[in-house]
Amino acid sequence: MPKEVENKFLIISDEWRDFIIKSIPIKQAYIYTGPPLAVRVRIEPEKCTLNLKKSIVATTREEYEYQIPFEDAKELLENFSTGYVIEKIRHIVLYEGQRWEIDEFLGENLGLIVAEIELQREDEQFQRPHWLGKEVSHDTRYLNTSLALYPFSKW
Repeated sequence: MPKEVENKFLIISDEWRDFIIKSIPIKQAYIYTGPPLAVRVRIEPEKCTLNLKKSIVATTREEYEYQIPFEDAKELLENFSTGYVIEKIRHIVLYEGQRWEIDEFLGENLGLIVAEIELQREDEQFQRPHWLGKEVSHDTRYLNTSLALYPFSKW
């Protein structure tokens, strides 16, 4: 079963912007959010996906993702989602040979910027960039499922 091991951090400076290799606008919404399961639809310029995740621990999830047609994704997002639609720009950052995903949120989550690194194992070591702030991997408020139900602008 595919697993995702992801650590999440706040950002303390804009220096990460010097390392951007690609930026992707994303719209996503949740069809179901109930711990430990989540079902998400996502629309990106080049693909649309339906994603199923099950939390194992705070940083590890079992995950399945399937590409779906744009029209299906649009209908799911508009008619089957709960909570707020999450809008963000995902910046792919390469730093010290490691790939980071920096999510710069828009809409109801405007002002929130979160860095994520996906690891092979929970105990894997990685180079911590100087622009990283507090780790929030264990703070459920920063999960996208939480942001869809209780956005950053309402904290």
